[in-house]
Amino acid sequence: MKKKRPSLKDIAEVLKVSTTTVSFVLNGKGEEKKISKQLITKVEDYLKEINYKPNLVARSLRTGSSRVIVFMVEDISNYFFSKIGRIIEDIAYQNDYRVLFCSTENNTKRAQGLIQLFQERQVDGFIIVPPIGIEDEVINLIENDTPVVLFDRKIKSVDVDSVTLNNYEGATLIAEHLIEEGFSKMAFITIDLDLLQMKDRMRGYVDTLAKNNMEPLLLEIPYNTANAVACNTAITQFLIENPDIDSIFFSTNYLAQYGLKALSNYNEQLIKKLGIACFDDNIFFEMYSPSITTFAQPIEQMGAQLMDIMLDKLNNKENKTANKARVSNGNLIIRESSLRKESMPSQ
Repeated sequence: MKKKRPSLKDIAEVLKVSTTTVSFVLNGKGEEKKISKQLITKVEDYLKEINYKPNLVARSLRTGSSRVIVFMVEDISNYFFSKIGRIIEDIAYQNDYRVLFCSTENNTKRAQGLIQLFQERQVDGFIIVPPIGIEDEVINLIENDTPVVLFDRKIKSVDVDSVTLNNYEGATLIAEHLIEEGFSKMAFITIDLDLLQMKDRMRGYVDTLAKNNMEPLLLEIPYNTANAVACNTAITQFLIENPDIDSIFFSTNYLAQYGLKALSNYNEQLIKKLGIACFDDNIFFEMYSPSITTFAQPIEQMGAQLMDIMLDKLNNKENKTANKARVSNGNLIIRESSLRKESMPSQ
């Protein structure tokens, strides 16, 4: 038979104190309420002795706050999202909040289910990298006064706080750099996904080539098949069909990792012969030979911006401020892979 969880009243009776005292200690407010250190220690020791686990849902209903923020991204194992997540977690912890991490895989139904689940768990706020089709869920959060901040991409039809990157500028800088290094047959390998930031990266590439009287050469890999095997097959076939390309611009860091593996498998000399650059940095790229040129997003800045907006919304629920749309600029990190090759004619 399952042992019944002791109530605050049960604990108070054993310790011969008030339930209010137990509640204050349990919620970390003992010193604030001027409870003696001796009594705080007494309550804490007993809670440990009986292995007391508070009912967090009941607590959130009672206090109106769970002290939990959800960070919902495309894939939490992705280098970029995991780095942002760690910054968010550190800032949240400093402000007595905890963070729940989850991945949507850009799946609309999965995202909708997660939002509903966490709403029912009374979480305090959401930081969301939105897949297509969750407009209604985001609107519902806003209408229920649940703080929400979008990250990495916006939803055009919804007026909501957001932190994004100038993806168009980043893609333009990469393409311009490769052209300046003398590359004239530049391919763009990307994901076939109807998301604003991916469209902006492609536009930056296409527009830059057009300004330089160059023809774009695109490989779009369907997102739902963008695993290592499928990418290797698609990129290898692309190389066979386009033997005259002299440079490749990858639209994401994980595509670049798959692409470098495909290049190595197809012809290991190609990595040294082609100009290579990608959007998003990764510690792996600095150690690669040749080291890979990237456009790095300002991770520390964006993580801090997300939490600045979220904490402001959590702390000022009664005094609503205008929604903020913060757009950051990244940094082109030039490494060996994109530099002019010895076999290329000088300009």
